[in-house]
Amino acid sequence: MKKKAQFLPSFEFSTAGLPRSDQFAAWRNSFSPMLELTEIDETTSDFQGRQKLWDLGSLVLAEISTDRLAFSSLPGHVRRDPVDHWTMTVLLSGSIRTDAARSAFTAGPGEVQIHSLGRSFAGVVDKSEMLMLFVPRDHSLETAAILGSAEFSAVGTGMGRLLSDYLVDVAKRLPMLTEADLPGLVAATRAMILACVSPSAEHIEAAEGPIANVLLERARQLIQSRLLDPKLGCEMVRRELGISRTRLYNLFEPFGGVMHFIQHRRLLSACAALTDPNDRRLIFQIAEERGFSDGAEFSRAFKRAFGSSPSEVRNRGGGSVPIRRFLEDCPSAEQLGVLLRRLQG
Repeated sequence: MKKKAQFLPSFEFSTAGLPRSDQFAAWRNSFSPMLELTEIDETTSDFQGRQKLWDLGSLVLAEISTDRLAFSSLPGHVRRDPVDHWTMTVLLSGSIRTDAARSAFTAGPGEVQIHSLGRSFAGVVDKSEMLMLFVPRDHSLETAAILGSAEFSAVGTGMGRLLSDYLVDVAKRLPMLTEADLPGLVAATRAMILACVSPSAEHIEAAEGPIANVLLERARQLIQSRLLDPKLGCEMVRRELGISRTRLYNLFEPFGGVMHFIQHRRLLSACAALTDPNDRRLIFQIAEERGFSDGAEFSRAFKRAFGSSPSEVRNRGGGSVPIRRFLEDCPSAEQLGVLLRRLQG
């Protein structure tokens, strides 16, 4: 009997529910192998701290939420079990200031910060939410060299933002992964670190797959957020992503191009409006809001996408996307292909 795949385990800790007098002490103890924490706002009614840990084998990813506090590295002589890793921190909210021997920097959301637990440093973190990736020094010689040269800095470049987006995406997907996924995940993460912290043609080529996925997700989010903007088009997407026209073309080639993708998202949005009982605007008003100035053109595009006209969808009501009745007359062996082509637009 085939063994059922096991999802990755996670380990959680929170100060919620502890007596106020024990909350910060418990939070400080959880970080004691790597940092000394000091409470700043002792007069507050509660100290809120929460962490969720993912064991990725040769890496560890932590999702952390904390109230304001000060931190410092541990002097070598007090360490019984020295932890000497790099941490790569991505703030989701809040800010962190770090003072090290040769540098001082403040970082906010979206910037990747690199700390070395084996060096002397101190700082302050505001009330924040963050992701923290722990990378051991023996992860790989190339990774060690690159992180060593970038330690105690915030990677605020365009490539650094790509790494930030990648780590955020990884955190979202971890609950769906299994142990069998770990080798590929670790290899992709190593490639992203090399490509984004120390960009070179070789490193970027090795991370081409993960980088393309991050860029495509950023493009999708941009398009969705600006869907009704009449200026939304190839040039806006290219400029916001900071990539070449060729790169943009390659990203969206499987979708028939950027404008084809945008049109399909606008048709989905129009379909949602037409089936919304609270939206009683005329069909041409809904179409015009989504960039279709020609009603006949809108009707043809809508029917190609969903197999029903806009008026049929409105009259039928219910559901955000109409049922594709045309599949009833389609040979069963061809239905999946038809659906997937329609889904792509």
